[in-house]
Amino acid sequence: MQAFQEILNAEGVMITDQEYYDKYLAHDDRGRFESALQAHHRPRPDVKTMIALLSAKARVFDELMKKRMVIFPGADVFVKKASQKYSLALASGARRLEVEYVLKKAKIRDVFAAIVSADEVKNGKPQPESFERALELLNQVRLEGTREILASETLVIEDSPRCIRTAKKLGMKTVGMATSYKPEELKEADLVIDSLVGLDLAPLE
Repeated sequence: MQAFQEILNAEGVMITDQEYYDKYLAHDDRGRFESALQAHHRPRPDVKTMIALLSAKARVFDELMKKRMVIFPGADVFVKKASQKYSLALASGARRLEVEYVLKKAKIRDVFAAIVSADEVKNGKPQPESFERALELLNQVRLEGTREILASETLVIEDSPRCIRTAKKLGMKTVGMATSYKPEELKEADLVIDSLVGLDLAPLE
């Protein structure tokens, strides 16, 4: 959010924290810039301008992350535990370099069988392509002789109401994690949790 705000400020567009959470959190970087500029009556950026915005955001993000990156409490323990029993995929609205940086810093890169970033899809979150691609990749790496994983057999953990809605439309089970939105805003999810700390697989199963 801070990197996004800083780059938009340089363009003369001021975004409050609340506006970011209400309107842009669920989008990938490209969608965030397009939506914010449009909402503030700015012309839609052409390809060259968009590349410049994305590159600038990536540089600021990198600087901020080196200073103060914090992993969600319980995330590393939970994904390591879950990966011992299930194949895990990560579908992110961030760019590939950012995703790889965070996962390696948290020492959980190896637990994910598949990763989809904003760079690998045409239409990023909250559109369904990222979720569909993640499931496709999980099926590509599944053990020989095992059957195809169905959407109805997957569980999506999300902190965005829009992405929860998207996953449910695809027939996926959903868990809403109330870290960015209030629990009542995630009520469409099959289960709502406050944190990954101490989370066991049993209630998810």
